[in-house]
Amino acid sequence: MPTGRSTTLQDPPEIRTYKGQDRALRADRLGTAGLLLSVLAASAPLMVVAGVMPTTFGVMGIVGQPLLFVILGIVLALFSIGYAEMSRHVHNAGAFYAYIARGLGPTAGAGASLVALVAYSAMQVGVYGILGFEISGIFATYLDIELAWWIPALLAVAAVAALGWLKIDLNAKVLGVLLLIECVLVVIFDVAALGQPGPEGLSLHAFNPETLTGAGLGTALCFCIAAFVGFEQSPVYAEETSKPHIVVSRVMFLAVGFVALFFAFSAWALTVATGPSEVVKTSAEAGPGLLFQLTQERLGGTFTDVLHVLFVTGMFAAVLSFHNVVARYAFAMGREGLLPAAFGRTNPGTGAPGTGSLLQTGIATVVVIAFAVTDDLPAGDPTAPVLHLFTWMGSVGALGITLLMAAASFAVIAFFVRRGTAGAQVWRLAAAGAAGLALLGIAVYTVKDFGVLVGAEKGSALSWALPGIIGAAVVIGLLYGALLRRRRPEVHARIGLGNEAFRLDQAAEADTGD
Repeated sequence: MPTGRSTTLQDPPEIRTYKGQDRALRADRLGTAGLLLSVLAASAPLMVVAGVMPTTFGVMGIVGQPLLFVILGIVLALFSIGYAEMSRHVHNAGAFYAYIARGLGPTAGAGASLVALVAYSAMQVGVYGILGFEISGIFATYLDIELAWWIPALLAVAAVAALGWLKIDLNAKVLGVLLLIECVLVVIFDVAALGQPGPEGLSLHAFNPETLTGAGLGTALCFCIAAFVGFEQSPVYAEETSKPHIVVSRVMFLAVGFVALFFAFSAWALTVATGPSEVVKTSAEAGPGLLFQLTQERLGGTFTDVLHVLFVTGMFAAVLSFHNVVARYAFAMGREGLLPAAFGRTNPGTGAPGTGSLLQTGIATVVVIAFAVTDDLPAGDPTAPVLHLFTWMGSVGALGITLLMAAASFAVIAFFVRRGTAGAQVWRLAAAGAAGLALLGIAVYTVKDFGVLVGAEKGSALSWALPGIIGAAVVIGLLYGALLRRRRPEVHARIGLGNEAFRLDQAAEADTGD
């Protein structure tokens, strides 16, 4: 069966993409609503409003954060134009690396696969740090119990592992309920802040372009683009959605639009509540407690207590969302021979990628324990998981995903040029090129200011060692792809194809049946 991929190999072996039903994810599990809620959960709205926004204001000194979300929303909408068009042609759980393989070649796809695995794993593991910190704080405040942060973090790892084995539609329901509740609470705060503004009233100063100046702009870009992470995951679930050629692109644009507007509005509400001239100082003093301090003043103790609980459930939804994505990347890699074949099989009962789920659980457990071992205080240092685990891993993950988006933008252009359809797609390819250049610029800024991003001292090895994790993933992945090309050309030629032939046959049969 034709695969749609040209190859430069001499006498290429037959490329067989269908590897059996146990190597295929269950189709028709997610519709538009389920997929949208699943990908939005990764953005963790309450965690961004309570954690990312005060940090961007207080540490980076960027008053124009609301405008920054609008600008990044435009950049990512441009990215989504080409990315969404690609999703109509390629349905693969290894979305980023599959697209890059189909556009820039299988070796580049192998490099991207390892970067995706590392970046999404880092994002997920980092959230366990702030999750453990918040739960230990709740125990101390309400139950007067000293609880080391790593205990609730490891319990969360176990709970996520259990849900990772279940059906994706059940996961989507769990994520959806948690997401909707936290969004409602944030909107209530936003309305309260606008109803009771600070001393400067309903000022729009935060949307003034002059507020986007200062040495912290590069790090603010990375922090804010990390808040969008999730929307790009929708193609990962293409094999499990109904009508993926429609649903995936629709969800992508809905997610980008929602995140941009929701976060821009909420960031503006914070500047209104404190006053634009005071938001940097107030955020620096209050830190992650800023939101709770403001809700206490305007909405009372009960609302703030509920917000603390939903802060935890929102972070749990985020780690579950990242877990699902990493499991599917591992599944896609196992199915195509980039990982051992065991990773490319699904659970007979639920259709979930069980071995990939176990891999992510193991990685999370090891990293949390590693950070716990270095924390030698009697009950655990409550700042370590936030300042180290969360910040370090979150920054590494954000850098990796930004680079993947940039590479995918250029891969989209190459894909349609190679197919001879660039003329018909010219405006989409122009949008992809503009987004790719912008994302590449953000990645350069991120690497340049990485020491500031992770709070490292000047000259600290962390400034190059942490971004070096992504650099190492790129190099190792490319070398592995080159090795496969030489020694296992049949595996190399299949990178990015997945079970596509099977899915195309299935779609054709469905159309015939209609």
